[in-house]
Amino acid sequence: MPIFKETLDNIDIKILNALQANARMSNAELAEQINLSQTPCLRRLRKLEQTGLIKQYSAQLDHSMLGINVSAFVFIKLNKNTSSNAAEFEAAVCAFPEVLECCVLAGVHDYALRVAMADLQAFESFLKDKLANVDQAENIESTIILNQTMARLSPELRPQ
Repeated sequence: MPIFKETLDNIDIKILNALQANARMSNAELAEQINLSQTPCLRRLRKLEQTGLIKQYSAQLDHSMLGINVSAFVFIKLNKNTSSNAAEFEAAVCAFPEVLECCVLAGVHDYALRVAMADLQAFESFLKDKLANVDQAENIESTIILNQTMARLSPELRPQ
């Protein structure tokens, strides 16, 4: 059981949901949105930051405006699933600018990469010229992402 789940109340959860939708809102806007005065709202926010529950704030970019028109999930099975082999694989793929995320999996595949590039030709080149040349990768499968929606808190963390 997560440590913080038991200590979060509905107000904390409303703060987290609001920040996931717009992390740049002012404390005044946040307090108004969750129906709390500004001082206690800021106190709660700082507590969530200090405990490490809020790890960082980031910007979600519109990839199409940057000429990035293809996103995909790439699933990899390693030739040998040892700690040293995994570390070498992670170092290799994390050096590729096309890789946005590298996730370790349990199951049929050892890793899932979320990648983004300009077009299908660039994606093909990434697969053939870069990823297929990583010594630790034995099997590579990919799935093109057609559309993406914003992630939210899981249902068990929603206000009741």
